[in-house]
Amino acid sequence: MNEVSRQEKKYAINLADGTVLRGRLGAVMHGDPHNGPQGYEIRSLYFDTPDDQDFADKVDGLELRRKIRLRTYSPQSDFAMLEMKQKEGPYQRKRSLRLRREEAVRLCQGDYRPLLSHTDPFAAECYGLMHCRCYRPKAVVAYRRQAYVARENHIRITLDSQITATESSYDLFSQQLPLYTVMDPFQMVLEVKYNGFLLSYLKDLLDLVARPELSVSKYCLARSVSLSLQS
Repeated sequence: MNEVSRQEKKYAINLADGTVLRGRLGAVMHGDPHNGPQGYEIRSLYFDTPDDQDFADKVDGLELRRKIRLRTYSPQSDFAMLEMKQKEGPYQRKRSLRLRREEAVRLCQGDYRPLLSHTDPFAAECYGLMHCRCYRPKAVVAYRRQAYVARENHIRITLDSQITATESSYDLFSQQLPLYTVMDPFQMVLEVKYNGFLLSYLKDLLDLVARPELSVSKYCLARSVSLSLQS
């Protein structure tokens, strides 16, 4: 199991500001080795309870909440990461476990028994929680990411674009997911993650672009259409 705990801030910015910001961040931070000209792909399958408790906790802004997802970086990948993010006051705690592709496929189908073959206590915790509370796959979210890192305070700044989703297919490895746009294609999500405090030179760079704080998550954006139709 891997574990990180840090503060996270999310903002909405337009594509033009994002392009400028990429250049400035690239001049003072290390680019993620997977970046490339268009960034790299991320796909996440989110799980939730039958009554969408995790979604409701996020919308209600509860200080203590969680989300569980299965993440991969390519449909051809031979692995996926099972992740649990927990909001604890100002901090986000993220724990993750690497699963083989065949294990991940079974989780996509709502079968969590592959977790029982892992000796890591985190696997047992996830199995107990997902089994007892009847977690089920709810939505896949896909997008492009460009990331920049600084060793000081474990700072990581990411820019996410082309955010799409589907609630009709949970096959994380499918080559033909029926994805639809869930965010204005002329906007991006800026995420700023750090421990303790953000270094002043990076704060000054970020202050050069308008960035209203984003109160909803990508998972909430993915679920907003269908859940609004039910209400």
